[in-house]
Amino acid sequence: QVQLVESGGGLVQAGGSLRLSCAASGRTFSGYAMGWFRQAPGKEREFVAKISQSGGNTRYSDSVKGRFTISRDNAKNTVYLQMNSLKPEDTAVYYCAADPSYLKWTSYAYWGQGTQVTVSS
Repeated sequence: QVQLVESGGGLVQAGGSLRLSCAASGRTFSGYAMGWFRQAPGKEREFVAKISQSGGNTRYSDSVKGRFTISRDNAKNTVYLQMNSLKPEDTAVYYCAADPSYLKWTSYAYWGQGTQVTVSS
């Protein structure tokens, strides 16, 4: 089992920045690829970014590429999502997730409870 707890969400004006954190506990953090997903009201959950176990590989959705950066600190069992140039359409509940396979784009094995990000125009 892996337990994930997100933090760092909040209300920000368009053009602003936020950094989300996700603290993991349980099994060896460095053995898991980590991902960030989001779900806006009335919409399905969507992929945002993922990072490999070592941190050497990352992928982003087209909607956030160039604005968001995913990173991880295996010594601190934490994954981050730095979000810059935020837009109102980035408003959603953001979830971090863990899976043994970096190849997955969905259906991760473990999920956090989510943190709300609201971007005002």
